Amino acid sequence: MEKRGAKYHRERMREALREEIETMVEGELADPRIGLATVTTVELAEDGRSARILVSIEGSDEECKLSLEGLTAAAGFIRHEVADRLHLRRAPEISFYLDRSEKLGSRIDELLKRTKKKK
Repeated sequence: MEKRGAKYHRERMREALREEIETMVEGELADPRIGLATVTTVELAEDGRSARILVSIEGSDEECKLSLEGLTAAAGFIRHEVADRLHLRRAPEISFYLDRSEKLGSRIDELLKRTKKKK
């Protein structure tokens, strides 16, 4: 069972990571592969050594793939900057994943509307 203080610390760390990484992704990375990307969620491991960054990317599947490649290539730079800005001794290992929840949600809504029309 996790102590309440540790859980609170991890929540604050997750939110701080999300804010800093989102700032970098939206304006500070000069990689032309990275398109319009938004950090939706940060999943931080219990030990704080790794973080899964879920990113929502606008565009086609090919553009999403290129943007993920660009973000993965910049992961080392982002990790170094996060450690510097948040004054961390050891920044978590960062890995980027595509967040498809918005697209899936809109698809489910569309299917529900179709079933209502049929009735």
